[in-house]
Amino acid sequence: KLLREYKNDVYVLGYHVDYWDNLGWKDAFSSAAYSQRQKNYAKVLKLSSVYTPQVIVNGVEQFVGSDENKLHASVDKDLKQMPAQTLSVTAKANNNSVDVFYQTNSSNNNLDIALIQLTAEKKVRRGENSGATLHHVNIVRNIQTVALKNNSGNILINLPAGLSAKNCQVIAFTQDVNMKITSAAKTNIQL
Repeated sequence: KLLREYKNDVYVLGYHVDYWDNLGWKDAFSSAAYSQRQKNYAKVLKLSSVYTPQVIVNGVEQFVGSDENKLHASVDKDLKQMPAQTLSVTAKANNNSVDVFYQTNSSNNNLDIALIQLTAEKKVRRGENSGATLHHVNIVRNIQTVALKNNSGNILINLPAGLSAKNCQVIAFTQDVNMKITSAAKTNIQL
């Protein structure tokens, strides 16, 4: 819904955590790395625990993902602020990987490059959601984090088995040491 409402102004990343995978159904998109990322945010944001569904906006504000009013207010507030840093990316499919080229004026930050699967549906066969069909968007399928040393460069990201680059995009963003997002960009993948 957020993607439809804000079109190209907001970048949404769906990180599927793995700490629910032992409740009768394993999320095919879950990763321990995404659970760890959420714990890292919890530490920076001084939270006593992690939970789902959680929304983190620009790395500095968090709340329950179902709170649409708070989400809209947070996004609207942040859209009024112009980032001081810039980032641009292009991506090209390369066999079973994607070659991502970046250019930024950001320094002393980390660059995160996320390969996202645009959509997916999964039928849940067991657990508390048994029989439900879950609809997903912008699922993070692979992410690479590098410390920025140069203002431009390229990074190779592997495609997960069975995933085609035509069903993906790349979203890149820079973060400071406190995980605040300082710039962001997205691109389609040239096939």
